[in-house]
Amino acid sequence: MKTKILFEDKDIIVCVKPSGIISQSGEGESMISLLNKHFLENVEKSQAYPVHRLDRETAGVMVYAKNSKSAAALSRQIEQNAVKKHYYAVVKGAPEEKCGVLKDLLFRDKQKNKSYTVKRMRKGVREASLQYEVIGENGGFSMLDILLHTGRTHPIRVQFSSRKMPLYGDGRYGGGGGNLALFAHTLEFSHPVSGEKLAFSDKPDMSAEPWNMF
Repeated sequence: MKTKILFEDKDIIVCVKPSGIISQSGEGESMISLLNKHFLENVEKSQAYPVHRLDRETAGVMVYAKNSKSAAALSRQIEQNAVKKHYYAVVKGAPEEKCGVLKDLLFRDKQKNKSYTVKRMRKGVREASLQYEVIGENGGFSMLDILLHTGRTHPIRVQFSSRKMPLYGDGRYGGGGGNLALFAHTLEFSHPVSGEKLAFSDKPDMSAEPWNMF
């Protein structure tokens, strides 16, 4: 398997992670192994450094550093919430408002690798916030364009599921079987060396379910 490359220079590589592949190192094929194979094929002495992640089931645009200096700079941007992540999602039903902001307190159960909405702040609980817009409706489903305000575990999946709008194909949070309809379509950040503002976009296969409903 090869990964789609959107941009590459001596410091970073921006690519599209397919569904079913983990973002970081692990057993079997991963984005790290795919990118390191890409470097080897192009006779580069680079190494892929992960600075953020997408769930295994989630596809979309990611950036990896190619050296430790760039990795540290990108990681600082992420810690400072300076990296903007935009997603497309298909949910069951439709929000009451065509656009809005969702804010929740999320508790992550590390053993189950699952997050839950809770009512009060306590140890292990963090605030999650996102902004959404409905961009399509069909057959009892809605397609949303989402901007994350905070980085949490499964925030989009949990926040919509808790409002009786699970994502299509999200068996973990009540959305049934099939491929998870969540795609990271745009990533905005500053180049870790030059400081140039960058934005990279891609889109899911609109001929495949459930995207073909829209």
